Amino acid sequence: MEIKKKLPVGIEFFEELMTENFYYVDKTGFIRDLINTRGSVNLFTRPRRFGKSLNMDMLRAFFEIGADPALFEGLEISKETALCEQYMGKYPVISISLKDVEGTDFQMACDMLGIEISEEAGRFAFLLESDKLVPAEKKKLDRLIEGDFEKAAYLHSSLKLLTQLLFKHYGVPVIVLIDEYDVPLDKAWQNGYYSDMVKLIRSLLSRALKTNKNLYFAVITGCLRIAKESIFTGLNHFKVRTISDIECSEYFGFTDDEVKKMLEYYGAANRFPDIKEWYDGYHFGSADVYCPWDVINQCDKLRVEKDARMEPYWENSSSNSIVQDILEDATETTKTEIEALISGEYVEKSLLPELTYTDFSSKDREIRQTYLWSVLFATGYLTDIGETSSGCHRLAIPNKEVLGIYEKKISSWFKTKVISDTENWEKFCGAIKMGKAETVQVIFNRFLNSSISIRDTFVRKEMKENFYHGMLLGLLRAEGGWIVQSNAESGIGYTDIKLTIPEVNAGCVIEVKYAEGGNFDTACREAMKQIEENRYAAAFKQEGMKQVHKYGIACYKKSCKVAYSLESFINH
Repeated sequence: MEIKKKLPVGIEFFEELMTENFYYVDKTGFIRDLINTRGSVNLFTRPRRFGKSLNMDMLRAFFEIGADPALFEGLEISKETALCEQYMGKYPVISISLKDVEGTDFQMACDMLGIEISEEAGRFAFLLESDKLVPAEKKKLDRLIEGDFEKAAYLHSSLKLLTQLLFKHYGVPVIVLIDEYDVPLDKAWQNGYYSDMVKLIRSLLSRALKTNKNLYFAVITGCLRIAKESIFTGLNHFKVRTISDIECSEYFGFTDDEVKKMLEYYGAANRFPDIKEWYDGYHFGSADVYCPWDVINQCDKLRVEKDARMEPYWENSSSNSIVQDILEDATETTKTEIEALISGEYVEKSLLPELTYTDFSSKDREIRQTYLWSVLFATGYLTDIGETSSGCHRLAIPNKEVLGIYEKKISSWFKTKVISDTENWEKFCGAIKMGKAETVQVIFNRFLNSSISIRDTFVRKEMKENFYHGMLLGLLRAEGGWIVQSNAESGIGYTDIKLTIPEVNAGCVIEVKYAEGGNFDTACREAMKQIEENRYAAAFKQEGMKQVHKYGIACYKKSCKVAYSLESFINH
């Protein structure tokens, strides 16, 4: 029996991936294309979890002096024999990641940056024995290794110092790799020391990358292109490749063929349509790609359980607060646009090629909204499906997983908004508890009318139902004394919402239906029929409940209709 390779869940080190029998989707062509098209400083922006860190470590493993050619045997780059002979293992490489550079205050973030640079300097401790360096230079290196950044200038000039020492020792210019450069800026914005961090990152990069004779070239990655604050001011031959650019577009993310081969290798080829629906839909330059983090994680599940359900992975690797931000700042126009997006349509937007966090706090709502749409696009919450003749971008939600993020955030926003209307929310909960269906209908209609709805489009009916299901679930779970279960097993099936109300020894069964074309009566009858035929109330009888309120709720756009019946267990 063939022993399959392990799937590289969370593996970011190229050498480990190649030597520990992990499955690898060959992206080494990136090395060739980078060499053939590079500038002196190269910025690649991609959403999180699209392989940036692994690609950066692949570059280090290829270029760094002492590189092991065996790591690249049989891979695409190995076919480029002249290129490998000229570049592989020929350069000193400085490689740092700023993904952990954060803190509740500026000093803590500086300390975290100092730790990262100190650890990288430690890789070059052998320079302390170099006969090419004078004692004063070795003293400076020792200070970096020890993490002595008492003077701010030591931290600001640290990367440039490393390039100087490496060049002097080897007589070869240095390659600098900086991964996730914008994370410290994002964390600084959230914690109130943004201007200080901008100055630090600008100084660090400018000193190391601007007119530095010791530098061969640099590669920088991040989610956003941040330039208005002059982070990259004065860098010669600065080359940017965003998710809109064609060059190197296929090296971040998996293509159709790559996903098909992986699924076939693990015996899950029949699940390709599900994988495509959930994790595909991104358009980077000329390439259509999947989120690799999702595909690898789900394939790992399918490897042992062929019928495993699709799950969100990318969604759970960040706070997704940007979606919440655009909802909280939404105008009526924005709400209409979000309705279009979650209904499978697109919106047309002008996008900012360069972003600044200060735009988010602008007093001009139009500037704030343009910033937010641009960030949603750059960070993978929207994808570009084409440009208009006027240069606007047609933006759409890429796949089912990301659609779920919007729906959850809308439900959360809806819940917060409704609960702040204490009087009506309490009436709604009281009506649910007491079986006052007319009041439930009136108040829920009132809530829906001021919220975001799903349009009557080609989106599948069950997805529309899930949207309204999520809204109701949020409202009911906010009543802390109730036991609320979603898709709970009851009778001979699964009811949408099963609600236990201990204070009155009663239960509720709620079945949500989407009323196609506004046919509320038909949808209500269907909901009530399902409740009865599947005996959803039976579980409450077993639990000793006195009565069960049965609700069939039909929703369409911003309206609903409620059907109701009561079942009492008088013999209990």
